[in-house]
Amino acid sequence: MNAIILSAVWGVVMMFCGVFIKSKSLPKYIAVAGLSIIIIVNIIELISGNSCFHFQTNDMIRTNSFNLLFITIALGCTLIYFLLSGSEIEKVGPHVGEYFALIFFVLCGVAIAATFNTLLMLFIGIEIISIPLYILTGSDKRNLKSNEAALKYFLMGAFSTGILLMGIAFIYGGNPNASFYIDKIQIGMGEMPVMIAVGLLFILVAMSFKVSAAPFHFWTPDVYDGAPTVFTSFMSTIVKVAGFFAFIRLFEYSFGVIQDQWQRLIVVITIATLLIGNITAVFQQSVKRMMAYSSIAQAGFMLLALFALNDKAKEGILLYSAAYSLATIGFFGILTKMEDYTIDGFNGLAKEQPLLGFAATIFLLSLTGIPLTAGFQSKFFMLMAAVQNGHQFWLVIAAVLFAAISAYYYFRVIQAIYFKEATQPVTQANSVTTPFKIMLVVIVALILIIGIYPEIIIGWMYR
Repeated sequence: MNAIILSAVWGVVMMFCGVFIKSKSLPKYIAVAGLSIIIIVNIIELISGNSCFHFQTNDMIRTNSFNLLFITIALGCTLIYFLLSGSEIEKVGPHVGEYFALIFFVLCGVAIAATFNTLLMLFIGIEIISIPLYILTGSDKRNLKSNEAALKYFLMGAFSTGILLMGIAFIYGGNPNASFYIDKIQIGMGEMPVMIAVGLLFILVAMSFKVSAAPFHFWTPDVYDGAPTVFTSFMSTIVKVAGFFAFIRLFEYSFGVIQDQWQRLIVVITIATLLIGNITAVFQQSVKRMMAYSSIAQAGFMLLALFALNDKAKEGILLYSAAYSLATIGFFGILTKMEDYTIDGFNGLAKEQPLLGFAATIFLLSLTGIPLTAGFQSKFFMLMAAVQNGHQFWLVIAAVLFAAISAYYYFRVIQAIYFKEATQPVTQANSVTTPFKIMLVVIVALILIIGIYPEIIIGWMYR
C-alpha cells in the first residue's frame, strides 16, 4: 500500500516540477530523492507488515512478503536506472519533469499489479502501467520511428486491453460466486465450464501480449527499437517483470487447482517464445533490436515459473526480476553512450573504454546464464522449478538448448568488444562520466554478489 500511494503522490510532485522548475537536471535529483523515500517506506512495510496508510480497500489489495519483496526489487532497480541513465532522460526532450512523473505513475501500476486481489484491480494496474508507456514511447517527437512505435504500441495495447476485459467478463459470468476476487472464483477440480475456459483463454492471450510472449510478441521489436533507448531500458525490464508477476499471481490464485488443464498451453507458448526470440536474435545486426528479441527469449524462461507454479518458481521469478533487470539496465546504459548501435559499433570498445567493455561483458554473460552471475542463478531456479513440477521434463532440456543458442548472439557482441579493431570513435565524446562508471561498477558488483549469494534476495521471502 505504501508504494502505491507514494508513487502516485510523487508522480504528481514531478508534474508540478515540470511546470515550475526550468532546470533540466534538478528533476532527476527530486525523482531520486522521492524514489529513495518510497523504497525505505516499502522496506519498513516488508519488515513490519504494517502500512503507513490505512484505507478501506475491501480486500481488493492484499500484501505479503512475496509481493512486497518484488516491489522492493522493482523500485531498487528503478533507482539504479535513474542514477545510471537519468542524464539521458534529460536529452530526450524539454519535458524532463513529466518524463519522471510518467515513470512514477508506471511504478504505481507495478505496485497494484503485484498486490491486486480482484480482476478489476488487475485491469487497473495493467492500464496504469501501459498508458504512460504509450507516451514515453513517442516522447521523441522529432523521430518518426518513435512516433510510429508509439502509435503501434497504443493500437496493439488497446486491442489486448479489450481482450483482457472480455476475459474478465467471461470469468465473472462463469464462476459460481459471481465474484471478481481471484481467490473466490472457486472453479473446482472438475472440467472447466465453457465460459471459464473462454475467459481463461482470453486472459492468457492478453497477458501474453503484455509480457511479449510468442506468438503475441510482434509489437515488441518495432516498439523497443523505435522508442528512445533510455525508455526502452525501463520498458524491457521493470515493466516486463511486473507483467509476469501479475501473470503468476492471477493463475496461482484463480486457476491453480486446474493447472493440468491449461499447463499444455503454457508449454506451447513457452517453446514458441524461446524459439522465435532466440532464433530471430541470431540474425540481427542492430544490438538494440537484438536486445528486443533477446527480451522475448528471456520471457520464455520466465514463463517456466508460470508453468511450474511452486515455491521454487516464486524464488526464481524474484531472482530473475533482479538479475534480468540489472543486466539489461546496465547494458542499455552503455548502449546510450555508443556512436553506433550495430554490432560493429562495439568493435574495440575494450580498448577505448576498458571499464565499459568489462561491464558490458558481465551483463551479457549474466543474460546468457554463465555461472557466478545472477543470470545463472535465476535460470537455474527456473529450471529447478520446472523439474520439481514433474511434468514435461523435455521442456527443461529444450530451455537449456535455447540458452545455449542465446550464447551465440551475446558472444558476438563480446567478440566485437575484445577481438575486433575500431575504425572510428566507439563512444560519444565526453559522454562517459565518472558517476556513470561508478554506477556500472555497482551494477556489476550486484550481479556477481547475487550470483554467488542468491539468499540475499530469496531469504526475505521467509522472514
